[in-house]
Amino acid sequence: MKKKILITLAFIATFGLGFGFKSVISLPITDQPISKRVTGIGGIFFKCKNPKAMREWYKTHLGLNTDNYGTTFEWRQLGDSTKKGYTQWSPFAETTRYFEPSTKDFMINYRVENMTTLVEQLKKEGVTIVDKIETYDYGKFVHILDAEGNKIELWEPYDTQYGKIGSGITK
Repeated sequence: MKKKILITLAFIATFGLGFGFKSVISLPITDQPISKRVTGIGGIFFKCKNPKAMREWYKTHLGLNTDNYGTTFEWRQLGDSTKKGYTQWSPFAETTRYFEPSTKDFMINYRVENMTTLVEQLKKEGVTIVDKIETYDYGKFVHILDAEGNKIELWEPYDTQYGKIGSGITK
């Protein structure tokens, strides 16, 4: 009987230690933990032959309320429904250089938190940072490249300010 109890306790202890070591080993390599990295989609940008015609097509056929920059989708924050969030949709001229160094016809903008800490962590992880963090009234921006060379825009939004100016953003 004692032997069964000891074996059972040894098994439980081994399982617990294994689980604990797995948790420690699988932690991300960080000096400062980042609670969240990407919190949502901030924008969808794509190249086209005629952005004006494209905006009009989407307005006519899909009901988007477009302006010179595309359209802004307004939504409520999941954690606090009193706070608004925004996602920008914008067609760009096919000749734009804004997506460079990527050669792709699209770019996704991801909403993030703690931009400065996140960029430092991405550098430590070997991610290519294309430019320096730029700050505007409506948020901070930086561009990175993913594993296949797609340019990604990271945005730490100031949603209150963004909401005041809507999609009339020029960078």
